[in-house]
Amino acid sequence: MRATRIDEGLETSISVSDEPTGAGRMGDATVGRPGSGTAICLEHLEVGEIYTGPLPLGSGFARSSHGVIPVPAPATLDLLRGFRTRPDDGAIELVTPTGAAILSALATPAAAPEIVPEAVGYGAGDRELADRPNLLRVVVGRREREERGPHPAASPGSAHLARDEMAVLEANIDDMSPELFEPAVEALFAAGARDVALAPLLMKKGRPGTLIQVIAEPADRERLAAILLRETSTIGVRTHPVSRFVLARRQSSVETEYGPIAVKLVTLPDGSERSAPEYEDCRRVARERGVPVADVHAAAQRATRTP
Repeated sequence: MRATRIDEGLETSISVSDEPTGAGRMGDATVGRPGSGTAICLEHLEVGEIYTGPLPLGSGFARSSHGVIPVPAPATLDLLRGFRTRPDDGAIELVTPTGAAILSALATPAAAPEIVPEAVGYGAGDRELADRPNLLRVVVGRREREERGPHPAASPGSAHLARDEMAVLEANIDDMSPELFEPAVEALFAAGARDVALAPLLMKKGRPGTLIQVIAEPADRERLAAILLRETSTIGVRTHPVSRFVLARRQSSVETEYGPIAVKLVTLPDGSERSAPEYEDCRRVARERGVPVADVHAAAQRATRTP
């Protein structure tokens, strides 16, 4: 899937190469190998998210199958729409169409969130650069939620209560057909939103409206704001950081007369546990067995209370 997305990004790219033949042309083996190799590497490392900071575009001119063209190449600029760049940083081409296609297909143009580094890799080029090492560095890490101790109002010994930082995105909408909210919500969840809520509003001139509110990881804020602007009629999105307190949770399953049902187990501040059957699993089993969802849900609740 990732290799396909890279190839799609290269379909209209203009080749840039030191060779007159244009080794970066779409369809050439030299393009296919980096795209496929990158996709295979990411799958092998189980990388879920990719972030990149401002990209140095370089300057000057380069030869291609279309003749002499400016650096950065037209294809590179086209592929990097929406990415932060540093024009005229460097005396040669520093981002090729192939590299731009990989980034535009897979990366988020934002600073990386706080991570715990687990692996670091370097790739070195052949050309000697006067102003910088000719190296590409990739850092693979995992997110780790910050434990900040118990809520001041919580009971003593609330070791199971953690705090983390999130971002809230909001928009007030009064000019969109109601049925269009469902695909917008689905797109937000598919892009990594932690939660999406809709609430009725009374807006100016007495018009009924809807508040759409998204809770997300701070690093996903710009990407989700773009989805809100694309999928709804709003022309602006408000964002602000928030702190939240969360209970420790884990997934499990219980045996019922309808079969195994997934449940969520939450550890309360005093160490006791609260359980809740997973609705989607209850609905799936109810459909398969031809019974009401409420019956499956009740059976799962009974099973969680059974020693």
